[in-house]
Amino acid sequence: MKKVIALLLVVLTVFVLFGCKAKEDINAKSEGVMTYAEYAAAKVNDAVVIEAYIQAKQSWWENKAVLYLADGEGGYLAYNAACTEDEYNNQLTIGTKVKIEGFKAEYQGELEVAEGAKVTVVEGAGKYIAKATDVTAILGKEEELIKKMNQFVAFKGMTVEASTDADGNEVAFLYKWNGTGSEGDDLYFNVSVGGKTYTFTVESYLCGKDTDVYKAVQALKVGDKIDLEGFLYWYNGVNPHITSVKKA
Repeated sequence: MKKVIALLLVVLTVFVLFGCKAKEDINAKSEGVMTYAEYAAAKVNDAVVIEAYIQAKQSWWENKAVLYLADGEGGYLAYNAACTEDEYNNQLTIGTKVKIEGFKAEYQGELEVAEGAKVTVVEGAGKYIAKATDVTAILGKEEELIKKMNQFVAFKGMTVEASTDADGNEVAFLYKWNGTGSEGDDLYFNVSVGGKTYTFTVESYLCGKDTDVYKAVQALKVGDKIDLEGFLYWYNGVNPHITSVKKA
């Protein structure tokens, strides 16, 4: 009996040590790394050091990458961070935790980590993919909405409104902001909720012409009711980069 009890204690100890590993704190930061609140409070041109998880990779060219990132408290955009093509393809994978060292910048209202930031993978960290936060109720409330900048968000029960193309026709979407583009360019489309209309974008570098979301926008009709998800980008006001479109 004593041998059985001793064996059970050994098994229980192994289970506790290895089977019940504590859940990772996605907001944990290394020494010298800012919390999201500290990053948000930093001024433009201030040096910033963040740690967050890659949520989307928008583009890579000439050893520069555009990355959307998040922790459990907020969202970040690293614009043209320094990395090789091999690092971009094989190390900077979705969900991976990275440390980014650079300077805070602003472009047309969008707050980001400026071009040239250093990116380092945080070894031993787990993966994290943020769930979309529904911000439909605060559309039009800029002071509240801007606090969600660069987060992965959702918009529910939106109505597709007409846009006017370069020939003066009413259409459900435009290639480029003014309708002068063609397939493969960014898509712009108008949606409304609560009596107000907003312009949303499918960024072609983030979601190209062969993606489901690009094709879904091409299939829209004025009056359609849709639910959307994407990253809360800012360009002279709210201008979400949409990654998912579904019928409401």
